[in-house]
Amino acid sequence: MRLTVDEYCKHFKMSKEMVNSKIRAKKLNYIIEDSKTFIMVTNIPVNTQKCEEKVTEEKKILTSQNTQVPKPKTTIATVLTLFQKENNFLKNKITKLETKIDKLIDDKEQMLRAERDKIEQIYSSKDEQLKNILTLVNKKMRFEREKDSLDTSDKLDNLKHHGEAELIHDSKLIELKEYLKSLDIKSSQRKLIKKRFLDAYDNDSRIIHKDGKLYLNFSKYDYNDLLAY
Repeated sequence: MRLTVDEYCKHFKMSKEMVNSKIRAKKLNYIIEDSKTFIMVTNIPVNTQKCEEKVTEEKKILTSQNTQVPKPKTTIATVLTLFQKENNFLKNKITKLETKIDKLIDDKEQMLRAERDKIEQIYSSKDEQLKNILTLVNKKMRFEREKDSLDTSDKLDNLKHHGEAELIHDSKLIELKEYLKSLDIKSSQRKLIKKRFLDAYDNDSRIIHKDGKLYLNFSKYDYNDLLAY
């Protein structure tokens, strides 16, 4: 005769845990069909003594299963070991973090150096361009000065040839250069006034020229407009 586990438990008044324990211990004859366990039993009536023994055994098994295994006591050595492991773990983590930070700092410094070199190169290029511009400006200014000098020389030559024929000897004439020296003015102002006279000579009859020099006649003409400074 064969019974399922539930039928066996009901027939013999045993718990399912106890029956499974006996099956694992191979104390019962059983077979498995279609993933179901069947226990093989004979048709012998169960006496009261055996039932009591089985109940007693079941209680023992349940008692042993419910009995808690005492936890091992925590000692100082165990605590120290745990702290040491945790400390080592934290040290390794800190070392890794410091390595990463050093790498980031190195990368940032390298980037800043590259940026600085780039800026220096740009400013160097700009300085070179500025030097070239200043060189061109100086050349142009020098050319203009030379041109003005030539123009002034030409005007003086024209004054000499143009005015000598018309000049009349007069004791009231005053040389422009000597008159400007007598004034309490700066050299730059004297040059400005002299240039003004040279520019106005061709169209102003008040200006007299003799032997390459400019003369003024205050008794006859007013020169306030040309002598202003």
